[in-house]
Amino acid sequence: MKLTFAIAFLLLFFVNPFALAVNAAWPETTYYRNIEVNGHNIFYREAGDKNKPTILFLHGYPSSSHMYRHLIPLLSGHYHIIAPDNLGSGYSDKPDPLKYPYTFDVLANVMEGFVKKLNLDDYTIYMQDFGAPVGFRLMMQQPDRFKALITQNGNAYLEGLTPARQNFFKMAQQDKSSNMLKKLYNFTGIEGIRDKQYLRDVKGKEEIMSPDSWTQDLHFLQTKRQRTIQVQLLQDYYTNLLAYPQWQQFLRKKQPPTLLVWGQNDPAFIVAGAKAFLNDVPNAELHLIDAGHFAMEEKPVEIAKHILRFMHKQQ
Repeated sequence: MKLTFAIAFLLLFFVNPFALAVNAAWPETTYYRNIEVNGHNIFYREAGDKNKPTILFLHGYPSSSHMYRHLIPLLSGHYHIIAPDNLGSGYSDKPDPLKYPYTFDVLANVMEGFVKKLNLDDYTIYMQDFGAPVGFRLMMQQPDRFKALITQNGNAYLEGLTPARQNFFKMAQQDKSSNMLKKLYNFTGIEGIRDKQYLRDVKGKEEIMSPDSWTQDLHFLQTKRQRTIQVQLLQDYYTNLLAYPQWQQFLRKKQPPTLLVWGQNDPAFIVAGAKAFLNDVPNAELHLIDAGHFAMEEKPVEIAKHILRFMHKQQ
């Protein structure tokens, strides 16, 4: 395994000229840990030297920190990496959604407690998909700890959603009919996860997408309780669209160093959403990747190159 990543790093730094300013480094061991936050067990992956700058990876739907299994070793020789599973996802606790309703406010409050419990005094956020609404809430709760932003198909603008998708999120919140509930519930099944998520953007090149991705996710979506958690979050997603103006105002005021690495083949969060960040953070660095929604699965080395160069400039 180390040999594989060593070869990747040699190619990364000695073949690609734009990355020559960053020295090659061996991957660090990844540890798989648990911590109690607000009375809940939260699982997280940790790698790298704690004395180095921290990158906090916030995962998307329908996944967990497992989605960053390729990026972590590519970055851990240079930075301290923390990748938690949200409450209700992956190996973290899953309180009964009928007694403990899931919203993005709930996830962000747990994540705020997680950051404090680990004594992360400053960090860069990497966010994707669901990670964006958790990440923006966290940034606004901890503006002094948050130092820089990396977003990979993590949306914050209406421009990033087609009118049809905007309407879908609105209806998911407002339509309480059994038909809508069934539609949302079906999204959390094997066809919804495998075919409409992971394989949707890689037609004709499906072999690039590891079956480990959807197999891992579906392992945690076997019961009605587990699937209802994700349904509740889909029902709550429209609150994020309503919060976009607040997030945009935060960016305009904070002007954080920002890296946009965007899978340009993503029909869910389209390229216009990436470009819209430049209206509020004009000095942001934008790279469109020939990949889809799960660009970190398709092009982890390319994304790692951009992250390492970006982070190096912040030091």
